[in-house]
Amino acid sequence: MFRHSLLLIYRNFKRYKSTFFINVLGLSTSLACALLIFIWVYDELNMDKFHQQDKQLFQVMTNHYNTEGIVTWEAGPGQLAEALKDEMPEVAYSVSSSDIPDKFIVSANEQHMSAAGQFVGSDYFNAFSYKLSQGSKDQVLQSKNAIVISEALALRLFNTTQGVVGRTINWQILHFTKPVVITGVFEAMPSNSSEQYDFLLSFEEFKDMLGDGLHWDNHNAKTYLVLQEGTDAVSFNHKIESFLKSKQPNSNVTLFVRPYSNKYLYGNYENGVQAGGRIEYVKLFSLIAIFILAIACINFMNLSTAKASRRVKEIGIKKAIGASRGSLILQYLGESLLVAFISLIIALMFVELALVPFSEITGKELNLSYHAHFILGALGITVLAGLMAGSYPALYLSRFKPAVVLRGTINKLGGELWARRGLVVFQFTLSIILIVSVLVVYKQIEYVQAKNLGYSKDHVLYFNAEGKVQEKLETFLTEVKKLPGVSNASSGGSIISDYGSTVGLNWEGKNTAEQTAFQMLAVNYDMIETLGIGVKEGRAFSRSFASDTSKIIFNEAAIAVMGLEEPVGKVVNLWGENKKIVGVVKDFHFQSLHQKVKPMFFRLDPKTAMKVMVKIEAGKERATIEKLQSLYASFNPGYVLDYKFLNEDYQELYAAEQRVATLSRYFAGLAILISCLGLFGLATFTAERRVKEIGIRKVMGASEVSIVYLLSSDFTKLVLVAIVVALPVSYMLLKYWLNNFAYRIDLEVWYFLGAGILSLFIAWLTVASQAFRAAKVNPSQCLKEV
Repeated sequence: MFRHSLLLIYRNFKRYKSTFFINVLGLSTSLACALLIFIWVYDELNMDKFHQQDKQLFQVMTNHYNTEGIVTWEAGPGQLAEALKDEMPEVAYSVSSSDIPDKFIVSANEQHMSAAGQFVGSDYFNAFSYKLSQGSKDQVLQSKNAIVISEALALRLFNTTQGVVGRTINWQILHFTKPVVITGVFEAMPSNSSEQYDFLLSFEEFKDMLGDGLHWDNHNAKTYLVLQEGTDAVSFNHKIESFLKSKQPNSNVTLFVRPYSNKYLYGNYENGVQAGGRIEYVKLFSLIAIFILAIACINFMNLSTAKASRRVKEIGIKKAIGASRGSLILQYLGESLLVAFISLIIALMFVELALVPFSEITGKELNLSYHAHFILGALGITVLAGLMAGSYPALYLSRFKPAVVLRGTINKLGGELWARRGLVVFQFTLSIILIVSVLVVYKQIEYVQAKNLGYSKDHVLYFNAEGKVQEKLETFLTEVKKLPGVSNASSGGSIISDYGSTVGLNWEGKNTAEQTAFQMLAVNYDMIETLGIGVKEGRAFSRSFASDTSKIIFNEAAIAVMGLEEPVGKVVNLWGENKKIVGVVKDFHFQSLHQKVKPMFFRLDPKTAMKVMVKIEAGKERATIEKLQSLYASFNPGYVLDYKFLNEDYQELYAAEQRVATLSRYFAGLAILISCLGLFGLATFTAERRVKEIGIRKVMGASEVSIVYLLSSDFTKLVLVAIVVALPVSYMLLKYWLNNFAYRIDLEVWYFLGAGILSLFIAWLTVASQAFRAAKVNPSQCLKEV
């Protein structure tokens, strides 16, 4: 019986080659998309899940209450981890980690190289499951002058990983530098770790760097806890909520913990409440995968039910000789499942070919690994697709009564045509939603890239002041400005989008009950001019004026928050020191356009402004950079100029949106392609089914144009209905997405009409190709058809 069923399936495939080909092509393409998305989603969901104590590993977060509401930070006081360990019995291990996003310089054997590092507490390797190839996890960070390096860094420094423990190297960041002893070597951090470092230093060194800055009001370190097994996180949150007030009675900061492995996917907070993050994109692309699978399955359903009239005699005869409805259902489901598994094999080939470019688009190293989760996921998706595709045809075909079927009155049975039309409308609705989404996402990204930010990010490169450049920064800047092609040069404490913040600012008339967070940036002379930031009132910092280090410059948003009229010349108090306002700059977007411009100030501090920025004349980048590299090499022997352009950092602020835009274009194209495959198959079937009608109409004088109109009008109506359904749905979805941006495009009518017209045009081309072919057939041949 099984062999007989397989033989029937083979004969049906052979008899209806075009239908089989369309189903396999549509299903294999959609399965390939679904599997690629599955690989990416699986990788995303497993980020940071590899730590052995994942269920007990938490990160301490801080909620800051100010005039704008609640702002949530990852950073807290440097001494918080130690205090929680001492005072909370629920804490098994506590680890501090410096909140330093910059790179260090590591030196050995006259080699100076850039590397990523962190200052961490001594229990770091007890809390996190990174593997040490040399050294004991309980001992490697006990000494203040200890450093633990990666195997990759050991190879870069010494060309070997063996015998490096006990050697002395130097580290340097900003104007801090110190020799340290290698006490351990760790293996490469897993690719599914959100933290990737080249080395780790003792947190005690960071405390020394802070000096007087180590106090309960200064939030400059991240805190991680391993809670005792059985500890309830909710109860623990209630217990530590007001912990900082016990240390600083006037503190406006509360604490809570979140699972460490949640930080990657659930990183966004609004007014103190978790509000999504990368998980939104996981949900989005999972939904797109479902959409594309659904479209392919709808093609299968439509083509199977459309050719039902060709198989009615087979069904009637089988039922007449005793075949049960259940056996027929199993036959048709088996047929659809076989098509699905054939499609799976082809889809896996597509995945192998597409995985490298897909990895580049997503920015992740993805691999096709046949582990249990992938195999179960692939089989589950395939079986689901097969059952979805075959369920309606199986149930529909198997319900016919033998007598009705053998009389040839199947067309009188209701539901088939309307069901098929409904499915066509549904799949084109999904396709149109994707097309509109691609267009709007593209326009928003274009708007972000073209918007005047209030400062010049183009042709500005930056690098860290290291070695002799750090020691003789002013001399170096003077020489840089002399280079042909250099418009200006200066230095800052960080790049424009990487800033600190403080609530330690007071001014006359301030409501002492409220605390306002100000973003701040330490700069050198000429920084405002180098970045092209407009001065609204007063002036920028200038060497022509004495004691500008006691001056301060605000942006318009800060002046508005403080409520100051004629602010230039007025005095504010920053961290107990009076500062005179000498200028007000126009608001500029130092954050992404997801957020409104916040209050900000510049303070002059050449000693901490150790990130050099150079403005280069347009069109002279290559020649100027070569001259800059030569100057750097002669000024700073043994160091390599490691530079980056400011506009690259700006693009990174929207990396997620860029990936969404790119992937959406591909997925929308595939969705419309698969939809048109189904439409092509239906148009072909309709033309074949109405061949006698076409012949009679041509004999009666109908033109080819009227025949084309006859065959395409029904499909046109279905696509128009899909447009009517899709446009309001897509409007609501995109309005919700755009609300994530403080500055965004308006949803123009033409975005939606354009997508609708495009989908209608594509549908016309698809149907017309078959309609013209049918219209050109000789009437005598049409009337010969049985």
